Amino acid sequence: MDFGEFVMARTPALLRFAYLLTGDSHLAEDLIQEALVRVHRRWSSIEYQGGPEPYVRKAILNQYLSWRRRRSSAELVLAELPERRDPALGAEQIVERDEMWSLLATLPRAQRAVVVLRYYEDLADQDIALLLDCSPATVRVHAFKALKRLRAALTPTAVAGASHGRA
Repeated sequence: MDFGEFVMARTPALLRFAYLLTGDSHLAEDLIQEALVRVHRRWSSIEYQGGPEPYVRKAILNQYLSWRRRRSSAELVLAELPERRDPALGAEQIVERDEMWSLLATLPRAQRAVVVLRYYEDLADQDIALLLDCSPATVRVHAFKALKRLRAALTPTAVAGASHGRA
């Protein structure tokens, strides 16, 4: 598969992945664009284990983790738009989803990446560790800390009671 075919076929999935990391559709497009520019330069020399997608996802993840926001005058042209919210969703579900996105945005980048890779991309700790260049134990620590932080934010009364008991 050449680069153009890959981009046309996999852009919607890559956009969803980048959106889950950034929480913003415009930033996701920028992130994908920058990562694909870097991958394109090396496309002919990249050796794929299981196809090129794991390599591209790792490039997107690395770009996200080390990203220094730059303004770009070029835009990524898409054949298809990313999935939109289902208008049939109730207002309560939309509020809950919005609250979760807000909470995810408060996590440090590495913790957010682990949560996205584990719960949205359904990857095992071993696979996440390979993507993040760390040990599976580090992945579990990031997940533990992220979930603890999310739970604390979702149950403010429990946190307030626990903080009064500690000095």
